[in-house]
Amino acid sequence: MTETTNGIKHVASPLAHQTLLDGQLTKPVAGVRPIRLLPWLQVVKIGGRSIMDRGPEAILPIVDEIRKLLPEHRLLILTGAGIRARHLYGVGLDLGLPVGSLAPLAASEAGQNGHILASLLAPEGVSYVEHATIASQLAIHLSAARAVVGSAFPPYHHHEFPGARIPAHRADAGAFLLADALGAAGLTIVEDVDGVYTADPKGPEGDKAQLMSETSYADLAKVTGPLPFDRVLVEIMGTARQIDRVQVVNGLVPGRLTAALRGEHVGTIIHTAARQA
Repeated sequence: MTETTNGIKHVASPLAHQTLLDGQLTKPVAGVRPIRLLPWLQVVKIGGRSIMDRGPEAILPIVDEIRKLLPEHRLLILTGAGIRARHLYGVGLDLGLPVGSLAPLAASEAGQNGHILASLLAPEGVSYVEHATIASQLAIHLSAARAVVGSAFPPYHHHEFPGARIPAHRADAGAFLLADALGAAGLTIVEDVDGVYTADPKGPEGDKAQLMSETSYADLAKVTGPLPFDRVLVEIMGTARQIDRVQVVNGLVPGRLTAALRGEHVGTIIHTAARQA
């Protein structure tokens, strides 16, 4: 049913007479918590530089661990970029390329890492899929296989924010955005450290660094030192709707990923702004 008022055609809807730019007007409708599309899904982000760049000694144990986990979980495994992306950044910056052109260059390496991981898991029916497939056909792929591999980089590319010379939204941010949008059961970030520390454990003052067993996005926003994930992820956690916690674990320690997916506290748990269901 439609009506015409002052020459403007409206469709009966709570948003019909409102501007979508006014948050106060749209809050009664947009403020409702969205449904979980894939509430049984576990999202696992595998670090590029921290895991994939280390070669067989790091990759093969993770692959074996994931293989054993397949009967227990349905997984979306997302890979990040590593040292090759940093080389691409260096060349691109020397050429004066804008940040939006640097983003797809780094994303290409994250995809390459994903292809490597998927190839190793191919005997279990696991395959690599592109962003468009994850967005529209992930459910049917996971009904055919227990896991799917994809790139953790968000496909912002030329839409990347121009506030910095290096793309701000990289693998960790992309993995969280995807997990939150899908309403996944959880997100586990696999790195080469035991979690988040008060200081860089690999830096000059590493001997003074203390592991944070549990923290929140608000507390991490006050930290000025390096973090084991994209800094922008802290900001994104502040607007989360579905994922209420993220665990960062050490993928170089056998069994840590398994324990995390079983709900055990084996790394650093970060609480987001999303309220628990």
